[in-house]
Amino acid sequence: MTDSDLDQAAAVFTTVRPRLFGIAYRMLGSATEAEDVVQETWLRWQTCDRDAVRDPAAFLATATTRLAINELQSARSRRETYIGPWLPEPVDTSADPYLGAERGEALRLAALLLMEKLTPNERAAYVLREAFDYSYPEIADILRSTDAAVRQLVSRARKHMAGERRAPASTSAQRDLLTKFIAAARSGEMAALEQLFATGVTSLADGNGRYQVSRRPVVGAVAVARFLAAMSWFWDDVDVRWANVNGQTCAVLSSGGAVYGLLGITASAEGIEQILWMVNPEKLRLSSL
Repeated sequence: MTDSDLDQAAAVFTTVRPRLFGIAYRMLGSATEAEDVVQETWLRWQTCDRDAVRDPAAFLATATTRLAINELQSARSRRETYIGPWLPEPVDTSADPYLGAERGEALRLAALLLMEKLTPNERAAYVLREAFDYSYPEIADILRSTDAAVRQLVSRARKHMAGERRAPASTSAQRDLLTKFIAAARSGEMAALEQLFATGVTSLADGNGRYQVSRRPVVGAVAVARFLAAMSWFWDDVDVRWANVNGQTCAVLSSGGAVYGLLGITASAEGIEQILWMVNPEKLRLSSL
């Protein structure tokens, strides 16, 4: 391979790289694992017979998706030993605006969490169709399947995604609820907290065994309000700043000048449905928030 050939290969790859990362990240819920998949795709692109590739973008998307499916299967096996709830690794979308630029679907933390229950092929088909608008024949080629089978995969995935969540609140309403939630949590007022919650609200904290982090979901408006009221001390030395994370407003929590955690919510017309606490130091370090 000449330097000229490699430069041309790099130019083609660089053009489609943001999309490749977007596919891999939505498939895996981990920016770190997605970067590994994209790097492996680059290695394959270097060594393949590129003269025989009629559509480089399609070839690279296919390689990325298939590698992500393989990685997802092994990642799920690794997560079986995870301590407490697992949440997707957050991505600062203000620093990487392209990630949500094409279509924002399947990017928010709650959506990525829901997709963990899909099969790898359902997840791939859903991501390619909903987030990147690939046609059914294109997805069939990528998954080595048929048009009809892909339509079934997407249909099942859509039903699962729609069936387990209510229509989301608007961006402004979500941020307003998050602001009110933090104020109520600081005060420790149970009544004020309960008023913000949907009946089946769930609090999930990803700490992977971190000290003083709940290792089980807390479910129900009363239980969550009681839990938060009991830990009002947590907010004494915590500073809050806003960040655009996975296409939505989240709160970055700092203590002593260092980032302690990330707080996001899922909300509907009924109130806050989920409270998501990312306090795993490794994931916070990798997300560069």
